[in-house]
Amino acid sequence: MNGDTAVDLIWFAGAFALVLSALLVRRIKLADGIKMALAWAAIFAVVFLAIWTFQAARGG
Repeated sequence: MNGDTAVDLIWFAGAFALVLSALLVRRIKLADGIKMALAWAAIFAVVFLAIWTFQAARGG
């Protein structure tokens, strides 16, 4: 592990801690949290698929 990888790991751990703490403070029920996580995963999947399809159509 080089210095850049260590910094990236620390940054992602901090970002994850911020998101997790924000969700814990709101006291969201587990079922609602799972629904929201699945909804966000679906949104990112659709955006990724749209970008990938656009790039494939352009021949890139």
